[in-house]
Amino acid sequence: MTNAERAGRAGARGGHGARRAGAELWRSARGPVAVGLLVLVTGLVVAALAHRPAAGLLNPEAARPEGSLALVRLLRAEGVAVTAVRTSAEVAAAGPDTTVLVTAPRRLAAHQVDAVRRSAANLLLVDPGREVLAGLAPGVTEETLFAPVDTVPPACALAEPAGPAELGGVLYAAAAGVRCYPGEAGAALVQVTEGARTITVIGTPVPLTNDRLAEEGNAALAMRLLGGKPTLLWYLPMPEAAPVDQRRGLLELLPSGWLWAAAQLAMAAVVAALWRGRRLGPVVGEPLPVAVRAVEVVEGRGRLYRRSGDRGHAAGALRAAARARLRARLALAGGDEPAEVLVDAVHRRTGRPTADLRALLYGAAPTDDPALVRLADELDALEREVRQR
Repeated sequence: MTNAERAGRAGARGGHGARRAGAELWRSARGPVAVGLLVLVTGLVVAALAHRPAAGLLNPEAARPEGSLALVRLLRAEGVAVTAVRTSAEVAAAGPDTTVLVTAPRRLAAHQVDAVRRSAANLLLVDPGREVLAGLAPGVTEETLFAPVDTVPPACALAEPAGPAELGGVLYAAAAGVRCYPGEAGAALVQVTEGARTITVIGTPVPLTNDRLAEEGNAALAMRLLGGKPTLLWYLPMPEAAPVDQRRGLLELLPSGWLWAAAQLAMAAVVAALWRGRRLGPVVGEPLPVAVRAVEVVEGRGRLYRRSGDRGHAAGALRAAARARLRARLALAGGDEPAEVLVDAVHRRTGRPTADLRALLYGAAPTDDPALVRLADELDALEREVRQR
């Protein structure tokens, strides 16, 4: 072999060894690399979720079309302190120098409506619904529920500086107060006075959203309604626990019709059970699926006696069977005669002492298995003796 061939073989062995070492290194590093990639992906997902932009209708921090971040910035630029609140207690504590915007009045529970009513601040309700209107805007009623949102002239001194605005949705009527932006039946904006505060109701959130704020007189109307006081509470209602004295159980929350329906269903179930019920007929004998020989039953019972160690019960069964056969052999009347009658009859037939016969037929239970076997043998021997004489 030449030197060149030796060098080639050595190089080949070296290359194979390098590939082998690389494969072993990759196998040992796969676990840490996978864990590192998993941690990296998890961190990216958490970071993406944590920095999601705010969203939601009339959300004061949302820059999306349905949000109200643009209006909040306009109000703050005019010196209005805008604060987002989520509890009715914060609204109830508001004073007369505050305006409260209730973004979703239909979400308010009864105790939350009571808390908002206790506030001394001016209120702006956006599409409140009949129940909230009755609690917060007395005298205001819904007239049209599905009016189209369109550009409507103000037709009132309150909104005259703002000019036409995009309103609609729900139209209202008020027994006393200001009615603006009229439609075919009702007005899209009404304002009533309660004591020292004003309560304004509009039927749509459109003029307060980022998407439509710059259209028509929407921005001017929003600033006029929300910028009149130095403080604005932007109320985003959230579910709250009811006071203890107002909490009700499950049965109290169910409509009365549900209880009557449950009672009727129960009566129907009873009637159906009586109708479909069947009286028990006579006992029907059925053949056993397997025929068991009598000797197997006896052997099985004997094994049970042996397993339980109940020699007294086994001895009693042997003696009772032997006495029955002896009575039949000696033609005695029945099994309820005194022991002396059977003992005397066997004594006359066999001549055995009565004391031995009494001990054999009515004696104590054996104390061990050999004694039990001896008892069985002695009983068999006595029966054979009676038969032979």
